Amino acid sequence: MTNVTTPGAVDLLPVPPRNPLPLRRQVNALRRFHTGAEEFRDAGGYVTRIKLAPTWMMPEMVLVTSPRGAHDVLGLSDAIVERNAVHDEMRDQIGANLFVVRHDEWLPRRRLLQPVFTKKNVRAFAGPMSQAAESIAAGWELGGVIDLDEQCRKLTMRALGRSVLGLDLDDQSDRIAKPLQVMLKYVADRGTAPVRLPRWVPTREQRRARAASATLRALAADVLDGCRRDPERDAPLVRALMAATDSATGRGLTDAELADELIVFIGAGHDTTATTMAYALWQLGRHSEMQDAVRREVDAIGDRNLEPGDVANLGFTVQVLHEALRMCPPAAMNGRLATADIVVDGYRVTAGTMVMVGVYALQRDPRLWSRPDEFVPERFRPDVAKQIDRWQYLPFGAGPRTCIGDHFAMLELALALATIVRRVRVESLSPSFEMGTPFTTVAAAPVMARIGERPAVTPPRNPR
Repeated sequence: MTNVTTPGAVDLLPVPPRNPLPLRRQVNALRRFHTGAEEFRDAGGYVTRIKLAPTWMMPEMVLVTSPRGAHDVLGLSDAIVERNAVHDEMRDQIGANLFVVRHDEWLPRRRLLQPVFTKKNVRAFAGPMSQAAESIAAGWELGGVIDLDEQCRKLTMRALGRSVLGLDLDDQSDRIAKPLQVMLKYVADRGTAPVRLPRWVPTREQRRARAASATLRALAADVLDGCRRDPERDAPLVRALMAATDSATGRGLTDAELADELIVFIGAGHDTTATTMAYALWQLGRHSEMQDAVRREVDAIGDRNLEPGDVANLGFTVQVLHEALRMCPPAAMNGRLATADIVVDGYRVTAGTMVMVGVYALQRDPRLWSRPDEFVPERFRPDVAKQIDRWQYLPFGAGPRTCIGDHFAMLELALALATIVRRVRVESLSPSFEMGTPFTTVAAAPVMARIGERPAVTPPRNPR
């Protein structure tokens, strides 16, 4: 396979075929980061070019939905496939955090932050998740009906306050959830719009986004100030970030940089974790035999608060979460900007093109997955998962920009899911899990479920 480093080879390749969908359908599909990518793929192939406006107004886009193409984009150095317009809009709103900065800034920042998020270190941050799940589930009335999405957001808000910020956030959704939703939707809308007004032009949406961003910045500043004034405040992740230094330079983060990073971790810890948890519970509520298998697994640990070390004994629970992340990936689309001509699955993608990897489309592609629209956790059993191409399953991204908090997220999710299933029975009432992509993937409608008393679970029959 030729690549960007082969002199002259890129020029010999064809550019991707232009997508044949009518312009209006393309505009609508582009803003649906999940199912829109499937629509583009089905009409134009696994590497397809999208041109919505003259290049001087908006760069051409190439949508990639093949494992080879995902490798060719995400596996490259981010000096070659850089942050794009969506990331630039987010930087304008909430500052220069690890998620949005370009390569020269990203390299030392990643080097500084990576040790904070090792498998060993994140155990210190994840412990409160099982306690939060225990307390949330204890408040559910047996026989009552709940919205799984709403309750999982309460759960992650509580855990976020205890493990990250050292605050009680139970009644503070107005300081986090609503501002996040407003800001992220504005960023995604503006970053994908064919025509954008200059940032200095005031609009209603811009004013709302600026106000939301100011609320989040103020929260981050308050947290840092509180931690500095009170050395006893229990905020392990904040403390770890404050103590982190670059191994090459010895430099730490300024308070402004700490605040920028905190906002991103708050968003990921609340929004994406809650959606994954709600989706996993909804699926278990539709598959009682799977719910029983999780319950048997966690019952074997004993009747005590779960700890990070217990996750090693929750193999099926983790499989359930991997399957939930396959069907409902937090980032349905992963975008980059090509800064040089590159090869993507046999095509030439020219410098200046916005390249997008359709993660949702990849993870539900019938060419790659058997029964792609069925919930089958066993496909992630270790012996079976070896057959899965590394580049067809990308819930946390891949390559240099892989999500730094993936271990943290999986640890929290496993502890919370096992804790809830151990305490109650979930019976899903909503026939479907409607998804939206204002930025990350979220539940687009309430996800209703009935809460019942946990049944006595008998061991599975010996197949012999």
